[in-house]
Amino acid sequence: MKVNIGTYRTYFGPYQLAEKILFWKDKEDDAVYGLGEKISETFVGKFLYWIDSKKRRIEKVHIDPYDTWSMDNTLALIILPMLKQLKATKHGSPHVDDNDVPEELRFAASEDPGHEFETDSNWHKRWDWVMDEMIWAFEQIVDDNSDAIYFEDGTLDVEKWKAYNKRIDNGTRLFGVYFRGLWD
Repeated sequence: MKVNIGTYRTYFGPYQLAEKILFWKDKEDDAVYGLGEKISETFVGKFLYWIDSKKRRIEKVHIDPYDTWSMDNTLALIILPMLKQLKATKHGSPHVDDNDVPEELRFAASEDPGHEFETDSNWHKRWDWVMDEMIWAFEQIVDDNSDAIYFEDGTLDVEKWKAYNKRIDNGTRLFGVYFRGLWD
């Protein structure tokens, strides 16, 4: 597998040009906004919009046949470090359903429950818990021998092994449920 995904494209339009021309003024200044408005109606503005429409983010993905042999492991190798980085650098948290977290993290258990559609004292704690579960699950998938501890003296401790796999399944389920929440 070879993946090359470039940085997000930067936008430079009439308002950004106005900021450069009037560099001594605050970008929130009415004069900067007014100049940006005027530029947007000219050939220069249309030219800047046209240039922006031609910009594309570089996205090249090459998949080899062996990459899909154990695709869950291959994807976990990519997903795990991304989840860890997101958890370390996140600036916010999406809504997490109460049914997906332990009781002590639920909305009703917070110190300031407030309105159901507002944040509460457990808002970020719920997302941290979900992130931890996803990270744990993908760590187990990446580690090919992670279930070896459930085989004692060559026999399988079935109950512990079932609980272990149930937690992995929950972590990957949470990944699917909150896939659109994986942003920073």
